[in-house]
Formats: sequence, structure tokens, C-alpha cells
Amino acid sequence: MHKIPVTVITGFLGSGKTTLVRHLLQNNQGRRIAVLVNEFGEVGIDGDILKSCQVCDDDDDTANSTASTNILEMANGCLCCTVQEEFLPTMQELLKRRDAIDCIVIETSGLALPKPLVQAFRWPEIRTGATVDGVVTVVDGDALAQGHIVGDLEALEAQRQADDSLEHETPIEELFEDQLACADLVLLTKTDLMAEAERDRVQTWLQSQSPAGIKVLPCHQGEIHPEVLLGFNAAVEDNLDSRPSHHDHEEEHEHDDDINSVCIELTQSFDPKELVGRLQALVQQQEIYRIKGFVAVPNKAMRLVLQGVGQRFDHFYDRPWQTDEPRRTRLVFIGHGLDQASIRQRVAAAAAPLVI
Repeated sequence: MHKIPVTVITGFLGSGKTTLVRHLLQNNQGRRIAVLVNEFGEVGIDGDILKSCQVCDDDDDTANSTASTNILEMANGCLCCTVQEEFLPTMQELLKRRDAIDCIVIETSGLALPKPLVQAFRWPEIRTGATVDGVVTVVDGDALAQGHIVGDLEALEAQRQADDSLEHETPIEELFEDQLACADLVLLTKTDLMAEAERDRVQTWLQSQSPAGIKVLPCHQGEIHPEVLLGFNAAVEDNLDSRPSHHDHEEEHEHDDDINSVCIELTQSFDPKELVGRLQALVQQQEIYRIKGFVAVPNKAMRLVLQGVGQRFDHFYDRPWQTDEPRRTRLVFIGHGLDQASIRQRVAAAAAPLVI
């Protein structure tokens, strides 16, 4: 029986990994794709965003189900650090369904080192049933153009401190080098925010930092043809010696227990522009590192997806509200010492007059 090909999507927080995977699911060309999402936070917003692509098997609404949904969320810490406790049993369950799966995509957290995850595919429990087809590294081009590796360093550091399972305290420069060194393809995102000359400069620099022969491609809104993302046939687990890493061994570090995530759910609807303005002001007043969720908009039949990192917010309508689905606004805030009641009060003040 053939091995299931697995594509690993790596990259920093906010680089565009979820957008990339969502586009792949919407343009799967008949492939039956299972997705593992290394989620951060108490509520599976990223998993819900992917499920909203409407091509997935949603027979079971349980976020962490491994039996009857093709979107599996692993919310218990950095995937490369919980590979034995979390990843192994999830992969074993997926392999039981191999007749119903053509390929697997793993979206790692922004802190995951690619190599320890790939090494797990050498384990006997997985090796006979799955192989790493390729590793795709997603890079925030707008951040690079401004001289930064990651778009919001504070958000990345908050994610690092909040993860009690994290076993490596890795300088982001070295983590970035590891992500590039393990890649079969590098995608440069948010190029629409850059001038052409700036994009060419950043792409040239990124090409010089990538392994010889590895392509660096601009990527707008995750729109890359599936034939480019899939089918490397690299068997990465068998060729790790050619993919050097700084961080095969790292000491444990202390974690900041004040880093937390809070979720608010409101029945009110919101004007997107007014809500984003209110959230941007809130980010300036409190240590909020990331915001993501769904918004009910007055007189709109579609659900609005909203994502914010620092002062930068993106939003789009993903699908109609279902007839049996409550039209509610649900947002997750990740930050330092966040108070749910206070945030709920501030957000509710931005609600539109219409109550649904």
C-alpha cells in the first residue's frame, strides 16, 4: 500500500499559512486532503476558518475529533515539542483512514522547528504509512521589506512564553534559518503591500538565504496552484542530513503565566470599519498581540472573518450564515494579562445599533 504524502507548512505567526491552506482546500482538484492545525489559543478559530472552505467533511463539529473530520486541531503546544504526546496518536488515527485520504497538510505553529517534526516520520508507527512529500516555508514579505523577519515580534514572543510545552528557546533569526534550511519551496507573501522594486530586492535577498536550488515564489492571498505545493516526492525524512538545523537540542525555559488568550462571544452585529478602528485603539491601550475570529455584520448574509496582528487587520467574507447557525460575533484575543470582562465591554461599545 502506498504511503500518504504529507506537506508541512511552516512560517512565523501572521505570515499567511492559514490563508495558504484555505486556498489549497478550496482548489483541491478532487484531492481528499486532511489538515492538521497546530492551533494556539482556547478556541479553534484557525480550524474554523479552514472548515469554512466548504469542501471538508464536517460530519462532526468537535474541534479535536480524529474520527470524522478532515480538519484536526492540536492545541496543546508547539508541535515539534509535543510530537510524541500529540502528533503520534493523531497520525495513527489518520492512517487508519488512509483509504479516504489522498494527502495530509500540517500547518505548524509559528514557533515549530521543522526538523523534529520531520524526524517523527522515521518512527516505525508512521514510516510505513506516510512520508513527508515536502516542506513549504511561508515568509512575510512586507515584514522583510521593513527590515524584520516577523511582522509582529511581540506577538511571536508572547506565543513563545505562553506555550508550556515549548522545549527550545530559539532566537528568531536562527529559527528563521532553520525554516529556510528545511524548505523545498519558499513562499513570499503580502507582496501586494510592496512596490515592485522592493519586492524584487526582498525576493533576491531571500533567495540568497535559501538552500541552493530552492525556489522563492511570490504568493498573493495564498493563491498558489496545488501542483506547485504538492508532489515534491522529496521523502524528506530520508534526507535530513542535507537540511542542517541549529536546534536539535535546546534547554527548557521559564514561561510567563500572565500570557493568556480570552474569547468573547456577542449577539451584536458590527460595522467592520468601526470595529477595526476600535480594536486598533484597544491594541494600543492593552498588551494584545493577536486577534482573530468571526463577525456578524448588519444587513450581510455572509460571515466576516477578521484577523489582526499588531495594528494590521485583515478581513473577508468567507461563507453565508447557515439557517440553523446563530449569527454571533466571536473573537479570540491573545496577549498579556488580558481581562475578558473588560475587553468584552470595550468591544460591545462598538456594536451597530441593530441587534440580531
